[in-house]
Amino acid sequence: MSFLSNLLSARADRTVGLLAEFSNPGDLVHAVEEARRRGYARLDTFTPFPVHGMDAAMGLGPSKLGYLVIGGGLLGCALAFLMQWWMGAVDYPINISNKPFFAIEPSIPIAFELTVLFSALTAVGGMFALNGLPKPYDPLFHSERFGRASDDGFFLHIAAADANYDAAATSALLRDLGALHVEYVDHEGVYDVTDAGDLHRIEPGAPAAPPDARPAAPPPPPRPR
Repeated sequence: MSFLSNLLSARADRTVGLLAEFSNPGDLVHAVEEARRRGYARLDTFTPFPVHGMDAAMGLGPSKLGYLVIGGGLLGCALAFLMQWWMGAVDYPINISNKPFFAIEPSIPIAFELTVLFSALTAVGGMFALNGLPKPYDPLFHSERFGRASDDGFFLHIAAADANYDAAATSALLRDLGALHVEYVDHEGVYDVTDAGDLHRIEPGAPAAPPDARPAAPPPPPRPR
């Protein structure tokens, strides 16, 4: 249990850091590209739907899931042939019309079924494992704004463990890139970040600031008649 507890704690520590909200996916992609250009490597994004170009902006390579699925399928196929050989030729051989106890041809249907079964189970299990699911706890859950990541919010997270992380400089960079709101999230709660990098705790249930604090553009002047 201590190993599992340490593993979950270490995984949760990855999301201790700054959480910035952006108004649209285009601003978020630009912010990710600029943050990586400045040397930030430990960052992640959260959006309500897949954003085209985000994988390239984050520098993500091809998914490892395909390799896991191929391995699971090959394992299922091998186990199918091994099982049929063992049952038909070793453990309980029965002579039926002098047919061989084991042959490749009649074993193919079972091999096909187990290949599909193991591939499907590996795909589901690998997806959960690679995404770090299930996740009953995460420091980001302290943020009330973060709940909008499944609705209409676009978030960029930069971990405090990043080599280039500095509360004041990183938060200033995020604001310069167009962030509507920047807050610091850890295991204790959520904090507003001042320009100097000071943290001020946001109490749970406190009224949230409007998502876009920028002043509205003035109305256009009336057209002359």
